[in-house]
Amino acid sequence: MLNFTVGPVKSDEVVLKIGREQVPYFRTDEFSKLMLENESLMKKFAKASCDSRVVFITGSGTASMEASVINFFNENDKVLIINGGSFGERFVEICNCYSIKNTEIKLERGHDITEEELYKYANLGYTGLLVNVHETSTGVHYNIDMISKFCKENNLFLVVDAVSSFLADEFNMEALGVDIMITGSQKALACPPGISIMVLSPRAIKKAEVVNARCYYLNINNALKNGKRGQTPFTPAVGTLIQINARLHEIEANGGVESETKRIHELALDFRNKIKDLPLEIVSNSMSNAVTPLHPLNAKAGDIFEILKNEYQIWVCPNGGAMRDEIFRVGHIGALTKEDNTTLVNALNDLVKRGLL
Repeated sequence: MLNFTVGPVKSDEVVLKIGREQVPYFRTDEFSKLMLENESLMKKFAKASCDSRVVFITGSGTASMEASVINFFNENDKVLIINGGSFGERFVEICNCYSIKNTEIKLERGHDITEEELYKYANLGYTGLLVNVHETSTGVHYNIDMISKFCKENNLFLVVDAVSSFLADEFNMEALGVDIMITGSQKALACPPGISIMVLSPRAIKKAEVVNARCYYLNINNALKNGKRGQTPFTPAVGTLIQINARLHEIEANGGVESETKRIHELALDFRNKIKDLPLEIVSNSMSNAVTPLHPLNAKAGDIFEILKNEYQIWVCPNGGAMRDEIFRVGHIGALTKEDNTTLVNALNDLVKRGLL
């Protein structure tokens, strides 16, 4: 199968080779060294300050989303949530689950937040803002510079879910004043799912100590304490963490985060140029390099996904719920090439000839 989803994505041979090996015991100096390397490179690629910290959670990106709520906010907080799709809605549900007072800024599908919409909430006593900087369900990449400016002006604790945009889009955590950045192993890191990653600013580290969350597995203070010696509180997805280490070193050897972002940008641009004459509408007015969201003009998106999967052995990324038949997405992260783009575009052209697109 040729994989154009946005996670899990196609892995390269370096990662696949590690996946075929026996998983080693991890309470060792060797594994601690590897984990400290992972932390150092993650901080470097996120452009976090030198006194930031990184937490590796065995769980999906949602585990880190939940950890970012229960460890850093309590009943005294009031947070803003930018909700432009499925993952913005998830932040709302998590906050409601823990009785964190919140206001959701609901956006029209496929649209970025405007300054007018955001600044309605200035100086109203909010203490934090949660945003999925790339709302993967619709493909929108929000104006993080404007969001950052708003949070700095209003002294808001800023949590950024960059699960699908990390490495795909420019991101400078320290300059943006981001307090928590979240990503996951199965996106542009192109490893198997199972590890979510939180990069914490110095302010976030101090706030975790004050909030003192009443949770066990997702307790960030416990994770930070163990992380000082390159370990995790509980048994992690050891094999995936070793694969992450290999990928981070691979990215570093190939020119670092700037080179990787440029590669993904060029893949996205190549695909978007190749589909210009197809009956497909790009539905976002502000896109990440990570994915192209498409609305088929003469067919159902869910049907396109099924036909490509079953007849062409190509995975694109479907949507669920109300968007199932409206939007499918084509990812540009992972071990993809421009030749892979051509293979997909040829399949789409064939669907047009068959009257199915």
